[in-house]
Amino acid sequence: MKVEQIVLYLVQLPLLQSFETSFERISTKTAILAEVRAESLSGWGECVADRDPFYSPEDNTTAWHILEDYLIPEVLGKPSDTLLKHLEFAGKIRGNRMARGALASALWDLEAKRRGIPLWDLMGGSRNRVACGVSIGIQESPEKLSAKIAEEMAAGYQRIKIKIKPGWDLKILEHIRCLFPDIPLMADANSAYTLADRDRLRSMDQFGLLMLEQPLYCDDLYEHHLLQQTLETPVCLDESIRHCRDARAAVAMEACRIINIKPGRVGGPDEAIRIHDLCDESGMPVWCGGMIETGIGRAHNIALSTLRNFRMPGDISAPGRYFAEDIIDPEIKIDPGGWITPSNSPGIGYEPRKELIEKISCTRKVFADR
Repeated sequence: MKVEQIVLYLVQLPLLQSFETSFERISTKTAILAEVRAESLSGWGECVADRDPFYSPEDNTTAWHILEDYLIPEVLGKPSDTLLKHLEFAGKIRGNRMARGALASALWDLEAKRRGIPLWDLMGGSRNRVACGVSIGIQESPEKLSAKIAEEMAAGYQRIKIKIKPGWDLKILEHIRCLFPDIPLMADANSAYTLADRDRLRSMDQFGLLMLEQPLYCDDLYEHHLLQQTLETPVCLDESIRHCRDARAAVAMEACRIINIKPGRVGGPDEAIRIHDLCDESGMPVWCGGMIETGIGRAHNIALSTLRNFRMPGDISAPGRYFAEDIIDPEIKIDPGGWITPSNSPGIGYEPRKELIEKISCTRKVFADR
């Protein structure tokens, strides 16, 4: 089955409420969607790059450029099933893994549909349900944060993650633990600290956190190793794990005790599975993080989370938490116990709402095999 067309969409979706991390506050989600067409089938992927290069060196503009000028020309006209090992055709391109991930994810969805099987089956997944956690951004006050936590726990989420930064950390964690002494809780710093803050970070041990995510530099393993030796709380690496080589080094250096795998960050399903398998063999637990994806990106995360070493609830919350209207049908929902059941329909298991996608697209471009 030959890849006949690829369509890129740059979409904008307003958030129901702004989302703040240690490095920015956003009120609109801007994302690139990739649709790969072959015969009567379409595979869909989502680029997790942001509008700005704050979380990652990539942003929407650079990702579109790499897709249009480098990746798409390598894919058009090729048999779709030969392209799953996407690093084989993109290996000479340095970095730009979010751009690769968008196209690779679409190709995996397409191949699963060609075979008539769910994406999770193609990935080698085995779980028949996925545990769901939720990520809560920095709020205007401790009271608003605690109200948000209560709301999410009532919705069934099995784990709460809060964003922290200097000035919004120790007192906030103490406030939460006074109100919610027993909830599974983790804190995500998004690289907001340095080793000079070691004593402050060590003080977080008292709060019984599941993990402290990415406290130090986004490209660092060595200083995370030094920090982990002084903490009881497990360090979880996110931004620092760009590919399987980083994960191998992190395991060998004892730079962390947990790894967050985001398929869109590491270049797509193939590399995400490699990282999963490495961690599984090494006894390192993993979980699937989120990037406020639309339902398309979230469906890919659900499929990946069925692999056996995803032992902790991921950021697999329903997109309806963020958007008034999502771009897939049916809507992703969690059950009262905090689980999502992966779809048994072919591919990602959800149908993109083409009319809505066209409506919210700022830019759309079709690339065809000639």
